[in-house]
Amino acid sequence: MQIQDLPYPDPGVPDARSGPRFLWWLFRNQLGGQLKSLAWGLLHFASVASLPFCVGFAVQAVVERSGSRLALAGGLLALCGIGVAVGDTFLHRAAVTNWITAAARVQQLLARKAAQLGSALTRRVAAGEVVAVSTGDVEKIGWFVEAVSRFTAAALTVVLVAVGLVVYQPALGVVVAVGLPVLAFAVLPLLPRATRRADIQREKAGRATELASDTVAGLRVLRGIGGEELFLDRYRRASQEVRHAAVRSARMWSLISAIQVLLPGLLLISVVWYGVHLAGQGRITIGELVTVYSSVMIMTYPLRHFEEIAMAYSFSRPSARRAARVLSLERATDTDGTRAADLPSGDLYDPATGLLAPAGRLTAVVCGDPDAAGRLAERLGGHASEEGTPVLLGGVPLDELPLDTARTAVLVQDKDPVLLSGTLRELLDVPSSGAVRTEDALAAAQCEDVLAALAQSSLGVEDPLDARITERGRSLSGGQRQRLALARSLLTDPQVLVLDEPTSAVDSHTEARIAEGLRMLRDGRTTVVFTSSPLLLDRADRVVLIHEGAVAAVGPHRELVRDEPRYRAVVTRETEDEAAGSAGAPATESAGGLHELGGLGGLGELNELEELEEIEETA
Repeated sequence: MQIQDLPYPDPGVPDARSGPRFLWWLFRNQLGGQLKSLAWGLLHFASVASLPFCVGFAVQAVVERSGSRLALAGGLLALCGIGVAVGDTFLHRAAVTNWITAAARVQQLLARKAAQLGSALTRRVAAGEVVAVSTGDVEKIGWFVEAVSRFTAAALTVVLVAVGLVVYQPALGVVVAVGLPVLAFAVLPLLPRATRRADIQREKAGRATELASDTVAGLRVLRGIGGEELFLDRYRRASQEVRHAAVRSARMWSLISAIQVLLPGLLLISVVWYGVHLAGQGRITIGELVTVYSSVMIMTYPLRHFEEIAMAYSFSRPSARRAARVLSLERATDTDGTRAADLPSGDLYDPATGLLAPAGRLTAVVCGDPDAAGRLAERLGGHASEEGTPVLLGGVPLDELPLDTARTAVLVQDKDPVLLSGTLRELLDVPSSGAVRTEDALAAAQCEDVLAALAQSSLGVEDPLDARITERGRSLSGGQRQRLALARSLLTDPQVLVLDEPTSAVDSHTEARIAEGLRMLRDGRTTVVFTSSPLLLDRADRVVLIHEGAVAAVGPHRELVRDEPRYRAVVTRETEDEAAGSAGAPATESAGGLHELGGLGGLGELNELEELEEIEETA
């Protein structure tokens, strides 16, 4: 796989049982690139290791005054120089290719897993950890994968040089053959401690990053309550902990680096001292002494790769463990599907709760527990976070459909939709049926003032659709973000649309117009809205009350307000004591109290007041 061929058609199925197994799986799946890097590495290191023999040969030729042998030595040196240059060039190219392709493979695996899990991912793994895995951890994993082949080439070169020196000059070769393994493995006892300190540093850095992200995300709220200094103090302390951990980790790695410099120096001194002693006795020639001395000095270069592979593994092991943890997550439902990829049609039914959403109707669902409502909404879209009875669409279990087909049939907009940065046109560039125009979707979601605000804040932009939206729509209010997200969902025009509290941050006047626009634009299409807003509930074809995980009541909004105390308690925020205390009070006072408890204003107050007065007359 070359860089220009990315992305992978299929990144494969990873072995995510543990971090080391995942690294081994990556290595095996890039075996071709690893072998290529190994071959170029052997050429490079062998050429470097051959230089001392050529130099020693040349020195001996000068001592013996042999011009032909000196010329041969010069030719060999030139050949080694070419080997060094060519090997280093293509080794670097192969190593970078292995690094980038390994990182790209991991990123594709993470992206595929995120797409499979959907919103369930951030409930099972912290969002900060997902970001850390897909950015910094991916680079560390790629670093280790590409470093393995270079380390292997360096280790083979060290072994070959040690054997060659023993054959070439046994007296000095034995000293070198004994000293090189000591140099290579002397730092092994320090690696566990260095790894632990590096792990602690990364954990503290991850917590500091999450704290910073949370602070930035909630900066507007923090300013409103005057909590900026409190969070800044927390981040300051977290940052200092990261700094102290980084210093402790750096000290250990500095010690390892110092040992990697000290021990080769001691070996070099020993070889020179012993070699001079042997040369004085006439047991070795000057050329042989120069050859062995140069070999030991040159070997410090491939030996540095022993330190690099130790660092790469210590940094990549926790990264691989985190990546494997994310990749080992599985959907509670079937991902591939056992049925044909045909879009079913009909009623949407959840056997677990008894919720039925008739085809082509607007169904409102009232649930006193917002978390339970969110889980139910995700289950209706086939995104169940735990195993259970599958939701049926037209009698077909969503779990048995291919994931893409299920998501095409049912679209779920959660209560905190994300707006990606870019232009509004790019935000609304989503797969759709083509039956709903962009203008109609924006109008139904009451986005006129949002378009005007975006156009005003973007200089030189004539069309509001070309206005840029900041990351996660932070420059917009909560209500504006909700309306743009609703417009995006309406534009998609799925067969079944599930909305979880789509107007919770919208004022009552706008909410009333959104309710009417939603009903008109989704006429003839199945729509399920989780809400406790009387304005939306009053315009639904049917309202379903979910209590303690099951359907407790079904009917029109006005009947449920009159006849169902549990429904009334959720919609109007009325407690049992308040209901008992107001039982004998005039209906108009009760109506006013209910509206005050419900927190409605403007048009919502008038509509609900009329509703309660009608209930009084009927009673």
